[in-house]
Amino acid sequence: MTDTTLQPSYSGSHALIIGINAYAVASPLRYAVNDAESIATLLKEQYSFQTEHIHLLRDSEATRDAILRVFLGFARDGTGANDRVLVYFAGHGLTVPSRRGEVGFLVPHEGDPRHLSTLIRWDELTRDADLVPAKHVLFLMDACYGGLAVARTLQPGAMRFVKDMLLRPVRQVLTAGKPDEVVADHGGPLSGHSVFTGHLLEGLNGKAADRDGILTANGVMAYVYRNVSSDPDSRQSPHFGFLSGDGDFIFKAPILEGVEEDEQRDHDALFSVPAVTLPLPGEQHVTVAEQVKEFLSDERHRITLHDLAGREIRQVLSATAEDYFPVSAKWSAEEFAVRLAKYEDITKTIREIQVLIGYWGSSAFQSILTLALKRLSDRLSPQSGLSAWIALRWYPVLLLLYSGGVAAVAGGQFDNLTSLLQLPIDGEHHVGSASTILRATWSEITEMGASFKTLPGHERNLTPLSEYIFKLLQPSVDDLLFLGSEYESHFDTFEVLMSVEHADQWSRERGETAWGPYGRFSWKARRPGVSSPWHKLILEAEAKGNAWPPAKAGLFQGSAERFTWLTAQYKGLGQA
Repeated sequence: MTDTTLQPSYSGSHALIIGINAYAVASPLRYAVNDAESIATLLKEQYSFQTEHIHLLRDSEATRDAILRVFLGFARDGTGANDRVLVYFAGHGLTVPSRRGEVGFLVPHEGDPRHLSTLIRWDELTRDADLVPAKHVLFLMDACYGGLAVARTLQPGAMRFVKDMLLRPVRQVLTAGKPDEVVADHGGPLSGHSVFTGHLLEGLNGKAADRDGILTANGVMAYVYRNVSSDPDSRQSPHFGFLSGDGDFIFKAPILEGVEEDEQRDHDALFSVPAVTLPLPGEQHVTVAEQVKEFLSDERHRITLHDLAGREIRQVLSATAEDYFPVSAKWSAEEFAVRLAKYEDITKTIREIQVLIGYWGSSAFQSILTLALKRLSDRLSPQSGLSAWIALRWYPVLLLLYSGGVAAVAGGQFDNLTSLLQLPIDGEHHVGSASTILRATWSEITEMGASFKTLPGHERNLTPLSEYIFKLLQPSVDDLLFLGSEYESHFDTFEVLMSVEHADQWSRERGETAWGPYGRFSWKARRPGVSSPWHKLILEAEAKGNAWPPAKAGLFQGSAERFTWLTAQYKGLGQA
């Protein structure tokens, strides 16, 4: 879920860099100060960290009080919501057992390992990180200790959009080793540096970047893990992951540089999360998605899957009640963004179920695929209130249409797609002349299209609603189905088919010229040639006739010729 104030860029960059060779009590180290100084120089010279925003504490400067004063200074008007903060520590770490598990400590200059009150608890830093407004905080710790509570929410090989990661808050960490390991303060790829920081510097100098030059914290962490673990001078295995959030600290993304601000399409780049698979404690927990996959493998589990989906739908219905989304409230761009985020968070699990059934489900599961759409639309009868909030009540339904529809296209399950797009709406809850949930949803949501221009990064988009949903669904769909770069093609194909099916229903219900909602396919169709999804589908329909899978499944009244006629009604898109 994205913060409503965030932008797909950084406004400021801040760093706390700590290196301690000469300890007052603990044993000395050789390379920690040089490591810290090199990190500070690299951030300034390559990643646009301003000198005044880099706090470098060496040896006696790195007291417990000084470290916490600088770090907590980031929380007191020191950083803004769109900033990034990097914390680097080179020094001793300590792990102490407790009744609830290991507790990790950092040893400041004057710290005495015999007296825990002189040390800095690791979880004290992570709790304090919640006070820092900056959307991205990355801890790089050249020390070995335990007590790390991390998750790895990105699966190896998963793909993400750079700008989307910039819009999502995150706290990430990479440490040199685990509590039972000793940091190697020698050897490594660079003379005068520890093994860990030597590989870290090489990664930050470009070796951890992907082929497009995109360098992210996930890329750096994976690179350092692989190289430190396999280094002949190393006896340590770095530990890394997410403390909170699901964004990614971006060091650089050259592909986004120089994009003209007045472009009306959403320029972005997909990058692949480096493939490093590590087990985490508690990963034996069976997720809802895993249960759904198991139930879909055998039609005998249809009733069990129906019950599971029903429980999730009831939770969504409860959480989206009018008490939580009052329709009489005053409209504002901020409230609009807040409500979107709430709806998205509430529907996350049921959207995952929709994706999996849309992609894998046989005809026996179609009643479950449409169940959430039926129950959510049941209560959306006309009422008084602010029209914008009344219309936005249909947003969860729209998300479910997209989730199941994109997945059905990706899986070639056009019967599933037809069941979604032609699903009748209860006559007592219809909107206008709408006879299907598709028509009812768009009759309301269309009025909200301009509101999506108020969201960060979508101000100049020709089709902001479409672009927003395109980005929103990608992480979950990719994690579930591993579509990679093919996701865009499936998304665009779904939007074309949905739009033209809507146009067919509109024409038949109203007796007027066909109209369907324009998606991001529309600006692609305005380009010359036949490379757009719009022109591609027109050519397929003409070539295959009624054997064309979407028509064969019953879309456009089962007629490819009807599809061709409908597309001709779209002004400005033209024919192939």
